[in-house]
Amino acid sequence: MDHLAALLDGPRARGAFLLRSILHPPWSLRIQDEAPLSLIAQVRGESWIVPDDAEPVRLAPGEVAISRGPEPYTVASDPGLAPQIVIHPGQRCATPDGRSLHDEMDLGVRTWGNDPAGSTVVLTGTYNLEGEVSRRLLEALPPLLTQPGDPVISLLGAEIARDEPGQEAVLDRLLDLLLITVLRSWFAAHASRAPGWYRAMGDPVVGRAMRLMQHNPAHPWTVAALASQAGVSRASLARRFTELVGEPPMAFLTDWRLALAADLLREPDATIGSVARKVGYGSPFALSAAFKRVRGMSPQEYRAG
Repeated sequence: MDHLAALLDGPRARGAFLLRSILHPPWSLRIQDEAPLSLIAQVRGESWIVPDDAEPVRLAPGEVAISRGPEPYTVASDPGLAPQIVIHPGQRCATPDGRSLHDEMDLGVRTWGNDPAGSTVVLTGTYNLEGEVSRRLLEALPPLLTQPGDPVISLLGAEIARDEPGQEAVLDRLLDLLLITVLRSWFAAHASRAPGWYRAMGDPVVGRAMRLMQHNPAHPWTVAALASQAGVSRASLARRFTELVGEPPMAFLTDWRLALAADLLREPDATIGSVARKVGYGSPFALSAAFKRVRGMSPQEYRAG
């Protein structure tokens, strides 16, 4: 499993916030919900995304914006408009002076806005928790990016206002699909801006070593074993890996194992022992010691937090 796949193979969307907004201009929303990751998909009309410290970005129909939180930003029909509505943590919407707009702007199942016949339709999906496995990937993203998102936008738009059995799970998976589709195409189009570990995946030697560790983290890997599998000397692999990835192979492996452990610890039935075996530690004590050394807290403290 590579890092891009791991973004959605970790704690995937579970009861993610999803909303269809139908709006008649002029409108302006101040987003300060502190969510780690949000997607804004433009179905009809146009929107402007206005970061606090960057130039406004226009969103055309069929495009998706990914905003990496928790910094606030504004979405509006015109970039010069002052905010009329503020979205707070927990997706609580209110006027700038604090008056709730929840009931006033309710237009039905997962639908909200100021006019049911409005010319602008926007789909919003928000991930409320950042999975530890995705940390490297999210840190590699700019605060805001835009990319075409059809035809997944159409699929999500067709399902978001339905109220069927199991609908929440359907919407979670569609949101995941939209996210991975947009990120994959964005990385392909911006390869020069990708981090070292992403570019290294294409190297015939280092990429193979990375995939070996990612696909089988429980194996007792050594630099010598990885070098043998990659068909190079131990010294050659260590030097080339560090140059391309920015850290030695064993440091990469430790970070990967602990990231997977942090993800698995979120599962309600997981034990420290079962997680340790899955990620390559011989005992719960060994995992706890490594986890605390690198992350500054024990697995139990991490799970409780």
